[in-house]
Amino acid sequence: MSQTTENTLATPVGITLERYIMRKQSEFAYATGELSQLLRDIALAGKIVNREVNRAGLSRITGAMGEKNVQGENQQKLDVEANIRFVRALTNGGEACAVLSEEDEDIIQTGNVNGKYVVAIDPLDGSSNIDVNVSIGTIFGIYRRVSRIGGPARKEDFLQGGRAQIAAGYVLYGSSTMLVYTTGHGVAGFTYENSLGEFFLSHPDIKIPRQGPVFSCNEGNWFDYPEFVRTFLTTCKERRLTARYVGSLVADYHRNLFTGGIYLYPPTVDKPGGKLRLLYECFPLAFLIEQAGGVAVTGADLVLDVHPTSDLHQRAPLFVGSADLVEELRCKATK
Repeated sequence: MSQTTENTLATPVGITLERYIMRKQSEFAYATGELSQLLRDIALAGKIVNREVNRAGLSRITGAMGEKNVQGENQQKLDVEANIRFVRALTNGGEACAVLSEEDEDIIQTGNVNGKYVVAIDPLDGSSNIDVNVSIGTIFGIYRRVSRIGGPARKEDFLQGGRAQIAAGYVLYGSSTMLVYTTGHGVAGFTYENSLGEFFLSHPDIKIPRQGPVFSCNEGNWFDYPEFVRTFLTTCKERRLTARYVGSLVADYHRNLFTGGIYLYPPTVDKPGGKLRLLYECFPLAFLIEQAGGVAVTGADLVLDVHPTSDLHQRAPLFVGSADLVEELRCKATK
């Protein structure tokens, strides 16, 4: 056997997502296996969507559907595809009694009336960028249901507030595909290995730097931003922070999580209540960033302290990232 072959065989493959979940199951508040299975279902759907994203140009599933979703936004073909894949995986897995998706106006009842969990999900964030080969992602938040076991899920299952989440995370479909999630005990990142069809632990304890060199926002809306946002961005420029904005929430968030920085999606003149959805975009990303040592606010208030209204698709502003940068913006918002 050659030295090269020996060295290759001596290199460990790594810890799979499956093995990691099993090791960490004792940290779950309800360690009976259901939540573990739910995370596996999400990972499975992520693998399938990753495949569809990678072959989108060949299989002709890029571009718009010619229809609008419940948000009034142009629906992309991959939005529909990803929605089907995640709902199907969560239904077949049996642990989720219902799903709240960006692509559907009402709660999706899976038929698993004995399921103990509900999932709020944006199946494919930034999908308009797929035609130009820009990174996109999936965002999810998981709650333990409060409605009666054995019956259908109800609105109150999804309106418990961000701090009631028991798990949250995202999947990034980029140069490499990553699953990053938290169950309230820190943040772990897994990178997908295509040849083996497995997610492997690549980032066991993700912590965002307290400061960062990047600010991420659409400066084309400068004149529609509130004064405190323009003041903060001016300070960022004076300190020579770098502007980096992909236009896919997951991609911008992911970069800042690792390098440090702040992502801003402020309210504007035409959207004074913000644009991002509270339940399946802001809440999951806020829960995860706090577990990584960062902060997420809507301005003066912490995102996770926002009380949801009865609107399942409620919108909110979002400022998220490194603690020092977000707190600096928060101070300006309170003046």
